[in-house]
Amino acid sequence: MPGRPLTQIFLASTLYGAATLAAALDSDAFAPADRRLLLVCNNATTPETASAVDAMPGFEPLRGRFDRVLSWNETISPFHPGGWSPRADDVPLWERYLRLLWGLGDDRVELVVESIQVNPALAVAQLFPDAPIDVYADGLMSYGPTRNKLDPLVGTRIGRLLHLDLVPGLSPLLLTEFGVRAHTVPTDAFTEVLTEIGAASGELDVPEGGALLLGQYLSALGILTPQEEEDLHVRMVRGAVARGHREVVFKPHPSAPARWSRLIEREAAKLDVTLTVLDEPVLAEVLYARMRPALVVGCFSTALLTASAFYGLPTARTGTGLLLERLTPYQNSNRVPVTIVDALVPDLSDGDGGARPATAPPTGLVQAVGYAMQHQIYPDLRPAAERYLTAHLNQHTWRYFKRRRLTALALPGAIPSQLSFLPRNAAVRRVARRARAVQRRLKKRAAFG
Repeated sequence: MPGRPLTQIFLASTLYGAATLAAALDSDAFAPADRRLLLVCNNATTPETASAVDAMPGFEPLRGRFDRVLSWNETISPFHPGGWSPRADDVPLWERYLRLLWGLGDDRVELVVESIQVNPALAVAQLFPDAPIDVYADGLMSYGPTRNKLDPLVGTRIGRLLHLDLVPGLSPLLLTEFGVRAHTVPTDAFTEVLTEIGAASGELDVPEGGALLLGQYLSALGILTPQEEEDLHVRMVRGAVARGHREVVFKPHPSAPARWSRLIEREAAKLDVTLTVLDEPVLAEVLYARMRPALVVGCFSTALLTASAFYGLPTARTGTGLLLERLTPYQNSNRVPVTIVDALVPDLSDGDGGARPATAPPTGLVQAVGYAMQHQIYPDLRPAAERYLTAHLNQHTWRYFKRRRLTALALPGAIPSQLSFLPRNAAVRRVARRARAVQRRLKKRAAFG
């Protein structure tokens, strides 16, 4: 009934996401409501050892935008937010329980969630089966395809995708299979919220200028080994020093092991540069405003795009080539973020001083990669993918595709049809195995002289 009170529930698992919500609220992106509740979720592997969103430095200015802050972890304890979802038969019971626990009564409920394809957002959406949904994106994944086929009972309830304009001119692909409208959160509103967060983050002992290095903890995702990720951080230090920077600030991922910081400290000492390792879990954007770095270096962090698009800072990337090779399966949801950063951000080894490239938005590339990732969800993208591959597939752009994937989808760049029998031919496979065995024996003989 229209006369019932309206409660809006906003789900956030990161401070960056909460800042995005605050900016959307400040720009009147949501209709008036009787109550607005912020439901915070700690998705860390071990939540007990990591700070929740509402306990992080800088959160307090955001609290006043909501009538109440709730904890999803406490609500479903002892279950982990990333692994729990309700059984279908239990949904009515759970909805009744949440309405009682949160004092919702018979209010109409509207949901605003992130990462709708997975829990906890998917679980919350299932527990309020009549609630309309808006999805907000706090990173580059909004430009990629929906990572798996979404239940129509959820997908058809989604009205909008709210996103930051991280790549001007590039439209999000996420959820377009349901005709979801994209709504851009104004950049000015977002940076004003970040200014509030920065002012409330306390003192930070960081030098002005210099190079800022962003850690990501990719080994936790199984993309790199711990040793490879340590080497990646060392390359960041060496690359920044090679560009003439004598002051370097390293912002490790909050969950990364402390020993990684010690490794780059030794490397900085060897190179005779001043290194500051940040222990405080602050947003990279707070550092942009505080230290105005002369260069921001990372792998494929969304913060590289906020640095260039929102703050006009020079950026550089490293490691994206390796990641494009390592991401498996091809449908891995990190592929589009890595592709965008690789295409738009200069390589740290280029030696161009971190100048921002003057390139058009990579619309054709993203559409081609998106179709190759999820062709069953986005069949309408096939003509765009064929056009891009026909016109642009070359020695450089091959890094974004796999020949086996193109072959499976019969796209330009696939193995010629007259040779397509080879991967399945048992005799050819036996010859290949023997050749590899001979190569291994020759290498061993050479190694032992």
